[in-house]
Amino acid sequence: MEAPRHDTRGIVDPSGLLDRVRFRRHEPAEPLRRYVEWYWLIDWDLPAPYASHIVPHPSVNLTFQWDEPGEPEAPPYAEVTGVALGLYTRKLTGRGRVCGAKFRPGGFRPYTPEVPVSRWTGRALPAREVFPQITGDTARSVVTAADDRARVAALDAFLLSLPHAPDPQADLAIDLVRHIRADRTVRRVGDFARAEGLSVRALQRLFATCVGVSPKWVILRYRIHEALEQAGTRDDIDWAALAADLGYADQAHLVRDFTATVGVPPAAYATAARAGRAGPQEGPPSR
Repeated sequence: MEAPRHDTRGIVDPSGLLDRVRFRRHEPAEPLRRYVEWYWLIDWDLPAPYASHIVPHPSVNLTFQWDEPGEPEAPPYAEVTGVALGLYTRKLTGRGRVCGAKFRPGGFRPYTPEVPVSRWTGRALPAREVFPQITGDTARSVVTAADDRARVAALDAFLLSLPHAPDPQADLAIDLVRHIRADRTVRRVGDFARAEGLSVRALQRLFATCVGVSPKWVILRYRIHEALEQAGTRDDIDWAALAADLGYADQAHLVRDFTATVGVPPAAYATAARAGRAGPQEGPPSR
């Protein structure tokens, strides 16, 4: 398993977010790394509200959270967030903390073997509805730990305590999504299924069960992640060439997909990123 990446792929206006929060990634304990990609920790103390926008990965997240929107005694809580189909927006206010576990695409399935991962797609729900073992004390033990090392240890301890069963189908899904993410030549579901020795229908069933979204959705999402990264970091983008490189039929198709997902056209996003104000000017719904 690869170590946590240090890029900001999927974050809309990463400089704006990182100017306002402390954001870190840490590796989980070795036995968890097949299924958990990384832990992500965020702390903030803001003088004014800030809306963060994320183009989500095809991953399920388990988060332990605490925030103080004027209620000092608000208790920590835990959520399971399935794959978000659109732009995910979170309004940050006051002080707060999130300690999250990002599961690899396909990696959540062994922990909920009786339920297809598509059950959680587009949903955020109290974690106890998925893991009855979680209590208020569980959430408190994670978010009030003294430092990053202690928070990571608390996340490890909880996840290592969860029952899970080895699942060859989940392992296959993990490997197939990794292939899609790494290989830009994967552009058509039919071609990809044949290359992997599967029927299109079998591939679709596997992704619905283990990933939560279709293989076509995964291919398109990683295209948008790449376009977002390029738009936010380069000044000399040839949009027609990038569209062709990502497998779009033409530049207009890339522009439509990017605008529908991110909320602004790619050229406008790139201009705003250079000016330090990237992202939608009017936030979409939070889920």
